[in-house]
Amino acid sequence: MSIFRRIHAGFALLALSCVGFAAPAAALETVTVGATSSITDLPFFIAQKRGYFTQEGLAVNFVNFDSAARMIAPLASGDLDVASGGPSAALYNAIARGVGVRIVADRTTAAPGRYSQILLVRKALIDSGRVKTLADLKGLKLANAAPGSSAMGTLNRLYKMAGLQEGDIEKIYLGFPQQIIALENGATDLAMPTEPYASEAVRRGFAVAFMPDDRIYPYHQIAVMIFSDAFRVARHATGVAFIRAYIRAVRDQNAAIVDGKLTGKDGEEFISLIADNTSVKDRDFLRTLTLSNADSDGKLNIDSLKEDFDVFKSAGLIEGKISVDDAVDTSFTTGAVEKLGAAGK
Repeated sequence: MSIFRRIHAGFALLALSCVGFAAPAAALETVTVGATSSITDLPFFIAQKRGYFTQEGLAVNFVNFDSAARMIAPLASGDLDVASGGPSAALYNAIARGVGVRIVADRTTAAPGRYSQILLVRKALIDSGRVKTLADLKGLKLANAAPGSSAMGTLNRLYKMAGLQEGDIEKIYLGFPQQIIALENGATDLAMPTEPYASEAVRRGFAVAFMPDDRIYPYHQIAVMIFSDAFRVARHATGVAFIRAYIRAVRDQNAAIVDGKLTGKDGEEFISLIADNTSVKDRDFLRTLTLSNADSDGKLNIDSLKEDFDVFKSAGLIEGKISVDDAVDTSFTTGAVEKLGAAGK
């Protein structure tokens, strides 16, 4: 069996037998999913715990990766059926080269009050008065994700808001944990991490939350669900069933969120799921975090994808002949919502 078929231990703790009317084990169809065991994987935790996958006749095996970028090769080879990650220049270039993957559903959007990343400023720059407005970011150093990531779209919007040019801010590229270290030791002035890294930096006192990305780029399509072509084409009905279970879990998550935080109905249950299946164990801390948005119908923001694609293309990062329409298949969300009904209806 391929190394990529390993079930991540955290997910294995979730008992599939908890739903009495689940399909018999012999009838379950296996779906292998790449995950990062991060807070944004909460809908996966919910769907597994509440038996939504088994009710669809699915046995979902989760394989843990340290980054979404590492999922693309096993996805293309068929070792993974499903993955998620940013709609990046690298993803579009892979599809242009014939790599058999497609974007099929939303995973994360920066809806108002449900940000994904926060622009952090080193606290010393705030205390000294060096940074008061967005225009004051000129000449500073920003730690950001890799070039060609969805964060590049956020920065493009930020430059326009601040009246700055792309070259007015020096960029260095670091992973989210490394961004926080760089802020703490003064190696960067600015950073744009996700949670829980942003709140941890603010809590430790060396950074100030300056502006969340839901204010910079509302409804930005930050991350997407990706299917392998083998799964998408040969097992289309199974893919629809997977998305149907996922959407049910997203709706449960969103119903538990009040003012961006898990303080509503089932919030405590979901906080426990996060603590049990990620490295973030402090439940009091989790109660303070703002969770990024996932669309309750799994709907992609195609306009946002196209805006970011144009940013990548203008920067010379798109290789070969490819468009957003070539990379997207919305039939799975359409099929899932046809049976579930649209959210709120």
